[in-house]
Amino acid sequence: MANAKKQSFHHGNLREAILEASLEILDEDGADAITIREVARRTGVSHAAPVNHFKDREALLTEVALGLYAELSQAVSEKIDEGSGSGLERVEAFAFALISYGIARPHRYRMLWRHDLIDTKDRRLAMLADGLYDRLVEEIGVARSDGDFDNHTVAIGLWSMAHGYVSLRLDGNFEAARDEMSGETRQEAIVRAFLRSLN
Repeated sequence: MANAKKQSFHHGNLREAILEASLEILDEDGADAITIREVARRTGVSHAAPVNHFKDREALLTEVALGLYAELSQAVSEKIDEGSGSGLERVEAFAFALISYGIARPHRYRMLWRHDLIDTKDRRLAMLADGLYDRLVEEIGVARSDGDFDNHTVAIGLWSMAHGYVSLRLDGNFEAARDEMSGETRQEAIVRAFLRSLN
């Protein structure tokens, strides 16, 4: 079996196997645990083999981050599209998807913001990250016809609140709860409270 595995890698599957192993390590122990040596061990190759696909650890982690941004973007799109709402409901859906992703996949979510580990100058990464932010600004622009603040201020405020809530939840400072007045989950209630305050 070992020989068959190495043979399949020879035909181009090693890159995918490396990325799969990296995600496994990430989900288990976080981004700091992903090393070239550990990934090689899990894929059953020498520690020098991954260099044929990723020149160093930063390149590997950047590629992992690219996949995570794509995954988050898909989760956002699916959440927005699953509802029949328009306007602010679509903006709410964006924030709900961001929070849900972070709570469900804590290590993946945290890695998105680890600029100390990834190449932030990678143009593909910038396009995905900017695309996600631009999607939020666009949805806000459609939902709001006027107001006291521009759409970027609203987008940054909403994203900051959602990110802060996720971080506090993951660090154990907040627990899952419901708003006593509306009966909504806390994460739903804080998003709606923020957006309704803009009217």
